[in-house]
Amino acid sequence: MTNRPQVRGVLFDIDETLVDLRAAMGTTLQGVSARELAHFTAADWDAYSHLFAADPQRHYDAYLAGHLGFADQRVLRVQHAREQTGLAPLDSDAARVWNEAYEEMLPLHFRAFDDVVPLLNELDARGIPYGAVSNNVHDYQRAKLDAAGLQRITVLVGTDTVGVAKPDPAIFLEGVRLLGTDPAQTLYIGDNLRVDAEGSAAAGLQGVWLDRAGSPSPVHQGGDAPAKGGYLTVRSLSEVAHLAAKQAAG
Repeated sequence: MTNRPQVRGVLFDIDETLVDLRAAMGTTLQGVSARELAHFTAADWDAYSHLFAADPQRHYDAYLAGHLGFADQRVLRVQHAREQTGLAPLDSDAARVWNEAYEEMLPLHFRAFDDVVPLLNELDARGIPYGAVSNNVHDYQRAKLDAAGLQRITVLVGTDTVGVAKPDPAIFLEGVRLLGTDPAQTLYIGDNLRVDAEGSAAAGLQGVWLDRAGSPSPVHQGGDAPAKGGYLTVRSLSEVAHLAAKQAAG
């Protein structure tokens, strides 16, 4: 690790990195539709929740590009999941009621992954500052972090902070500026290979792909600094403190 700069700061993605959003969405989907979909088996719920979360039609990307409203992309995602699982689409009134119920229930289920707080404790003990950079607006993500018990993360950059979304370098560099660190000495950790790991590395940070599922995709690992656009891979946030410690020792 001697060829890689010492870590002086850490930035995180939020959804599926710090907060288990997929679990929250799955629980909420069941909660708001339990009566209508009482006939669903566990396998049905898994398929329905997966389609909603995976967003194969990329409605969330359309929201990030300014082509859809936030509620609109959510409704389109559930309409697609319903269609693919043999359900009739919601009419406009039913979709509005569904979205309101979903929006009210979802924050009740935000939880941090088990490996988050131990890492933050370790970073605090070492005096390493940290924050989050997210592809959603600041206030919505601030409320999400707070609901998940992560009030201690005070540095937060959203898409409305600098007017761009990841992987634009500007959003990563704003997080670095707020931490007061150098990009080359700042880890950026996220679950999205292209947007988080490659995007942050291209911006000059030390990109880290959090691959909780253990994907078979090719990964960049090793003791030397990856080329620009390269990244390292971890399976859990518990590996991040070890990574920083080894660099510091080097």
